[in-house]
Amino acid sequence: MTKSKVYFTDMRVHPGKANLLQKLDKLIKKAGIENIDFNDKFAALKIHFGEYGNLSFLRPNYAKVVADAVKEAGGKPFLTDCNTLYVGSRKEALEHLDTANLNGFGPMTTGCQNIIADGLKGTDEVEVPVVNGEYVKNAKIGRALMDADIIITLTHFKGHEMTGFGGAIKNIGMGGGSRAGKMEMHCEGKPSVKEDKCIGCGMCAKTCAHGAPIIADRKCHIDEEKCVGCGRCIGVCPTNAIIPTNWNAGKMVNLKMAEYAQAVLHGRPHFHISLIVDVSPNCDCHSENDAAIVPNIGMLASFDPVAIDQACADLVNKAPVISNSALGENLQANPGDEHKHDHFHNNHPDTEWESCLDHCEKIGLGTRQYELITM
Repeated sequence: MTKSKVYFTDMRVHPGKANLLQKLDKLIKKAGIENIDFNDKFAALKIHFGEYGNLSFLRPNYAKVVADAVKEAGGKPFLTDCNTLYVGSRKEALEHLDTANLNGFGPMTTGCQNIIADGLKGTDEVEVPVVNGEYVKNAKIGRALMDADIIITLTHFKGHEMTGFGGAIKNIGMGGGSRAGKMEMHCEGKPSVKEDKCIGCGMCAKTCAHGAPIIADRKCHIDEEKCVGCGRCIGVCPTNAIIPTNWNAGKMVNLKMAEYAQAVLHGRPHFHISLIVDVSPNCDCHSENDAAIVPNIGMLASFDPVAIDQACADLVNKAPVISNSALGENLQANPGDEHKHDHFHNNHPDTEWESCLDHCEKIGLGTRQYELITM
């Protein structure tokens, strides 16, 4: 298979030279965004607005650069995301829009409107056949994403407690699913509780949208009939008492997520931008963000979502680990793991991030083989 081109620029700037926003504009144009026919077409800029309290999401300034480029080419851009499955500040459209505005995303800052793709309650969806799908026959995608003529992902590349990392595929696959779609992707695994570690703090119950964690006698128990397997309780547990019981669950999420991304992107022009900055160990869905695990690296752009994710993963794995971070602490606690050169696995040992990219290749979404063109 022919290598895909991935364009890269670092985060360095010098007085009197181009600033980071100008570098991003130059990067996406060099990568070919202007070759897309935007004339009078709706362009969905798929982004993560960030959970309220989290500060590692991408700044709205970056979104404005992309929106302005689309408008210069005659397009009609809008920023979009779907509602979340878990309880938080983005579980329905009104709170979601409030959070986006509080985090700085609005017409005055980005030059375009915000639209919650799956509607007021996360139920406005389109069932889309998955070309070459093995695990999902019809993906449940937010309607506004499917109404768009062109898809652009603007991704904050970071770690993730279930998928290893959050890149372009996760942004459009998991992020493009309606609430029912997210449930379909997550439903393979159900967590269990190590009672000797549980302190009965109730953080798991607070984050669950379905009432599955039950605190009794200062210990948590999971009601499996209510649990949808989203893994949020695993991420918020302060003592690591909650663990997955279906060890294939993380892999299955990745496989279904790949197929959801295929459903969104197939048959339409699409373009992908990823920024490796503030690389937090967990998703921006958390209402907090831990210290970055590696230094800021750069910005990438490509027409191939698989290639850009692979390039980002390679760049992060080559980067030095910040010692006073979650990853740094994991490596100190497990001497020898630093030689494995897989920061994502060392960060969350139960994840299998490569399974997603392998499956993306298998279903024809892109290639892991890339040529990195440095600007």
